[in-house]
Amino acid sequence: MRSKLILFSFWFFLGLSPLVIAQEKPVLVQLDEIAIIDQKVMMPMRDGTRLATDIYRPKGDAKVPVVFSRTPYNFNTFGNGEMNERTLQTALSWVKKGYAYVVQNERGRFFSEGNWDILGTPLTDSYDAFEWMSTQQWSNGKIGLLGCSSTAEWQMAAASLQHPALGAMVPQGYGAGVGRIGDYFEQGNWYRGGAGQMLFTAWLYSTQHDPMAPRLQPGIGQEDLLRLQRFYDMAPEYPRVDWKEGLAHLPVQDIIKNAKGPMGIYEEMITRTPNSARWYQGGLYHDDMPFNTPSMWFVSWYDVSSSPNIALYNHARQNAISQMARDNQYLVIAPVLHCAYTRATENTVVGERSVGDARWNYDEVITAWFDLWLKGKDQSGTIAQLPKVTYYTMGINKWQSSEVWPPKEAVMTPFFLDSQGKANTRNGDGKLVSKAPRAETKDTFKYDPMNPVNSYGGNVCCTGNAVQGGSFDQSEMELRDDILVYTSEPLAEGVEVSGFIESYLYLSSDVLDTDVTIKLIDVYPDGKAYNLDETIQRVRYREGYDKEVMMENGKVYEIKMTPMSTSNYFEKGHQIRIEITSSNFPRFDRNMNTGGNNYDETEGKIATNSIHHGGKFQSRIVLPLIKK
Repeated sequence: MRSKLILFSFWFFLGLSPLVIAQEKPVLVQLDEIAIIDQKVMMPMRDGTRLATDIYRPKGDAKVPVVFSRTPYNFNTFGNGEMNERTLQTALSWVKKGYAYVVQNERGRFFSEGNWDILGTPLTDSYDAFEWMSTQQWSNGKIGLLGCSSTAEWQMAAASLQHPALGAMVPQGYGAGVGRIGDYFEQGNWYRGGAGQMLFTAWLYSTQHDPMAPRLQPGIGQEDLLRLQRFYDMAPEYPRVDWKEGLAHLPVQDIIKNAKGPMGIYEEMITRTPNSARWYQGGLYHDDMPFNTPSMWFVSWYDVSSSPNIALYNHARQNAISQMARDNQYLVIAPVLHCAYTRATENTVVGERSVGDARWNYDEVITAWFDLWLKGKDQSGTIAQLPKVTYYTMGINKWQSSEVWPPKEAVMTPFFLDSQGKANTRNGDGKLVSKAPRAETKDTFKYDPMNPVNSYGGNVCCTGNAVQGGSFDQSEMELRDDILVYTSEPLAEGVEVSGFIESYLYLSSDVLDTDVTIKLIDVYPDGKAYNLDETIQRVRYREGYDKEVMMENGKVYEIKMTPMSTSNYFEKGHQIRIEITSSNFPRFDRNMNTGGNNYDETEGKIATNSIHHGGKFQSRIVLPLIKK
């Protein structure tokens, strides 16, 4: 009787007459025909805080598994006076497949009560949600997690709680949930090599809650929430910011303030160091946490964190508690931007480079995955036939498979830096050679934080108009004198590069601290130079992220770069190239070269930086080569 009353009230608030319903068949009506719709259920947490939850489940008495998505984003049925159908379409799809689809706002987001803290909300919220869903009379006690980006990043830490109802996960583009994994200390994409990634500055501008913003009163009832959601969704329209200009503001800690954005967690987070204790409180997954959940991981080559994402897959496969879990980790790597898997087409263009037909049967495989673990069946045999790693190789533009990553055929092969001391620009004499040079040489450039090298394409996300992700021709950028360019001879035969890419560079400088950046590039015979991956290292963290060690003027230091990743086929006649400089802005924040905090500084120093190679300074990049 209660559910009928709620549904009647819901249709009343929709303002749809039976005649309109019969004629137009909107998605909500299709759902009503097959599903019990229970929106704005306030799910209780152990501390009394209630989280706003929408539940869509098949009609009838059968107990069904749950596909669960938790998100910081607005999923209200209405926004700006219009119906939002995206969540409803997803719900309709899963209900048709015999699942309950449950979507919930994180603590402190929209109609959910409490205070929001990006990845800082209590892990117990996940456990309590699993407990509530698995014990409902309509549930079969099995839960699967599904989502991309912010709806995926919380899944790994939640899995570490080992709730018995959690049967399987499908995290996609989940880098913002990866804390420390082996050599990677990205702390949820906040850093790369100790340098700040600026994506969260732009993202938090339109996401974080200002403490002064109006909130719903605690304890509000479901009927009132159903009425309120038609005209009050707590999703303000933030004034647009030109982030090309906005991210250039100094000091960094005042960027959102300068844009007249909301106050919030950003002002505290920007002061943290890569190993701050705060990163280990809340929703990030670290490699000392248990894991025991069958998972299908989705990564993309032009996402912000493909390398640590793949490293987490390997970690789960090698360190999951049970053999069952270790044997049931699968990885799919697509040649697309962040969360753009299903937007691949017959001619997928990522940036400026065509990577061919990159479509894949995502829906079929994900459905089979949940059928296996939540219903106990895989009628099509889809999962049994799936390789452990499915990856897309650009250049030859095709899907390939392997049982491990990197593929066992990959041979780590060094390419050494060489020049006569004039590797500046692509017109210089920088070379990549297969034999270690005997003569010691150095290439020198000036790095001015007030005139940094601009990010152009790349493996990025969420920076507004500041950086467009993907692969772009870098050849014009390579005319800057502060970029060192090292290029191989044209390849006599084609070669595949698939796996982690290591880089070791020898640096000297006249400042206390600076950054080193590197970019891997496929150079076509016509001179077009397409970027594959890039990374950075803040030199003060060269000895580890738990301490800061400044440089001595002129002393040469070995810098081990955070590994890159790709799968690319360099065709015969192509060249392998790397670019080295000290900035990639605004993907990464600028090092002010002072040895100070960076985030509270407005004035920097010009650094004279040198890359040493040859003799005892064997600067090199090590590529995982697969010869066809």
